[in-house]
Amino acid sequence: MPSPGLTDQQLIDLLALIGEADSVELKLTVPEQQRRSAVAALGADPLDAQIRQVFFFDTPDLALDEAGVVVRARRVQDKGDDTVVKLRPVAPAELPARLREADGFGVEVDAMPGGYVCSASMKRALKRPKVRTTVTGGGPLSELFSTEQRALFAEHAPDGVELDDLRVLGPVFVLKLKFSPDGYARKLVAEMWLYPDYSAILELSTKCAPSEAFQVAAETRAFLAERGISLTGDQATKTRKALEFFSGQLATAG
Repeated sequence: MPSPGLTDQQLIDLLALIGEADSVELKLTVPEQQRRSAVAALGADPLDAQIRQVFFFDTPDLALDEAGVVVRARRVQDKGDDTVVKLRPVAPAELPARLREADGFGVEVDAMPGGYVCSASMKRALKRPKVRTTVTGGGPLSELFSTEQRALFAEHAPDGVELDDLRVLGPVFVLKLKFSPDGYARKLVAEMWLYPDYSAILELSTKCAPSEAFQVAAETRAFLAERGISLTGDQATKTRKALEFFSGQLATAG
């Protein structure tokens, strides 16, 4: 949720990005000491959560991440597998029209207290579950991605980095709950990312159209504040933590 602490220039830049985006996602990382109380205050039932496994793909030294490219695959309970190639950050006005009009492509602004980022994603829903067999059986990673995704990757990945040469970073076990808390007129999403070192990130989020972003942000901030959920804690990045953790494991393994 955008913070009033943003500078005038940051607000101007944020407004420009939102005006060119397809959607806005407002996010908040819940401080560790408030996780249990936040879940109780929101009336969330963990047993309603959907189970997910999230895999990232990068080089051991995170060359893709350094270049602003994220490559990910997911296994989703009762839904199937999907993959994404994401660019972050991006300037929407600089993206070619052919991309903006392509199926599965979208531009989104993620806004959280004190900051924001604009990303562009090319998504693919797999017709058959294939992620598990590929990452465990050593199959070509490129087979998980569409022709359009592979083209986007090739255009933005560092020279010499190929999809099939990437290492598997993961999985992260994720519980995702989409629900409507009492007193809140929108859908709220709670995601608990559980890392192998037993650390965790609990993130609350809601998506909205660009035209209503600031109104929804104000309403959401007020709703969470009334329930004692801190809006001033450190904001963690789920992807960043995963990449750093698993690349560190690769380095240790030698």
